[in-house]
Amino acid sequence: MDIEQKNKVNGLLAFYGDLLAKKQRAYLQYYCEDDFSIIEIAEEEQVSRQAVSDNLKKGCEALDHYEEVLALYHDSLQRQQLEENLLAYVGEHYGQDEKLKELISQMVNQEIN
Repeated sequence: MDIEQKNKVNGLLAFYGDLLAKKQRAYLQYYCEDDFSIIEIAEEEQVSRQAVSDNLKKGCEALDHYEEVLALYHDSLQRQQLEENLLAYVGEHYGQDEKLKELISQMVNQEIN
């Protein structure tokens, strides 16, 4: 798995990680967040490399399925791009309007609950 794929899995884990089996989530976190190798995960969890590999594969498949159905990660990436475009436009055309910048910053940085 290359760095781009690991970043995507990390993003998907943020949205759907709680839906995975505990082992799948743990192994994906080891592999993608902590940058453990399959051998290191197997040693840490005292399981076979095949068990780790199977759980990583199944976990990725489940994350892809959830994303296919719900598209939360895709929507967040689109929102992020729109926010960047808005900030760039305001900076270019309304650079002196500090109140507008402040309001947009508040909107962009607000957490969705």
